[in-house]
Amino acid sequence: MHSQHYLIRHFSQVLPEDRENRLRQRPRTIWLTGLSGSGKSTLAFALERTLMDLGKLAYTLDGDNIRHGLCRDLGFSASDRSENIRRIAEVAHLMNEAGLIVITSFISPYREDREMARAIIGEERFIEVHVSTPLVTCELRDPKGLYRKARAGELANFTGISAPYEEPLTAHLSLDTSRLSLDECVEQLLSVLGMPKT
Repeated sequence: MHSQHYLIRHFSQVLPEDRENRLRQRPRTIWLTGLSGSGKSTLAFALERTLMDLGKLAYTLDGDNIRHGLCRDLGFSASDRSENIRRIAEVAHLMNEAGLIVITSFISPYREDREMARAIIGEERFIEVHVSTPLVTCELRDPKGLYRKARAGELANFTGISAPYEEPLTAHLSLDTSRLSLDECVEQLLSVLGMPKT
C-alpha cells in the first residue's frame, strides 16, 4: 500500500540563481484566465513566440493540448476542473524551477482554484492576467461552436452559460481582445515581465 511515509524529498545541487544566470531570465508563470473564445490561446502562443525571438526560453501550457495527455482522464465538473488546475500548476512550478518562463492558457473559472495555483507556483512567480473579452464577443467568435451547443442545452457545465466564471479581483493585468490588438496585448505582457519589446 502506498504511503507518504516512504517518500523522501531530494534537493538539487543546482540553485535557482544558477539557472537564472545561465538562462539570463527570471522564471515566471503568466496565468491567462478568461472565457472560452476570449483569445487566451492566441495570446499565449504569440507571447511565447515573441519571448523566444527575444532570446528567452518560454513554453505554453494550453488547456486543449493538456487535455489530450496529462489531464485526458478529467471531465468538466467543478472537482475535475480543480484537479486540472492543480496538475497544471504543479507542472508550471516544475518548469519554473527549471528556469523557464511559462504561459498558461486555461479558463480556470474559479478564484479558489487560481489561488491554489498561485500557492503552488509561488507568489513571486505567479502573474495573473484576466483576458477580459466580453461574453458577447466570445459568443460571436465561438471558434469551436461550443456556445451554440451550450445555448441549445447540448453541453453541460459550460463556463459563462451553464457554469459560473469568477473574474479575478486583483489581476496583474486585464486584456480585452475586443478592444486591443494582439500586438498591443503582447506589448503589455512583456511590460509586466519587465522586458519591453521596444
